[in-house]
Parts: sequence; C-alpha cells; structure tokens
Amino acid sequence: MPKAKVTNEPVRPASTTATGATRTPVKVNTGGTPIWYKVIMFGLMLLGLAWLIFYYLAGDQISWLAQLGPWNYAIGFAGMILGLLMTMGWR
Repeated sequence: MPKAKVTNEPVRPASTTATGATRTPVKVNTGGTPIWYKVIMFGLMLLGLAWLIFYYLAGDQISWLAQLGPWNYAIGFAGMILGLLMTMGWR
C-alpha cells in the first residue's frame, strides 16, 4: 500500500490569506454585575412580594389600598416580574 506524502508545512485554513495573517483573540470583559444592579433586582422582587402580603393582611383596613382593589395584584406582580426580568442581565 502506498504511503501518504508528508510535508513539514503547516496546513492553512481556507480563510487565511497568503501572507499568513491570523486573528488575535480579543479578551471579553467578564466582570460581575455591579452591586447596585443586584440590590435593585432583589429589591423589586421583595417589594412586590411585600406589597401582596401587605394587601392581603391589611387591604380592607387602609382606605387607599382598598380603593385600588385588584390593581394591588398588578402592582405586586409587576414588581416581582421586573425583578425576575432583571435576572437575565445578572452575571
């Protein structure tokens, strides 16, 4: 069986030019999320939960809270959902 011809030249990918230009890797900033982002994120989630608990316990005793009616659920869940959406930006 014939042997393959072996060369000492490195194999170049088709995307490189004849001058041998190569790409240099770029360092990506992998810094963590700032502390203020985490505080706002967790604060919104806890504030939404606290709003719902407060409405459940004292909603009928406070007049302005009772006037909001079902909008209290929208306010509470909106805070929690905003906090959860912010978790997508957390690194």
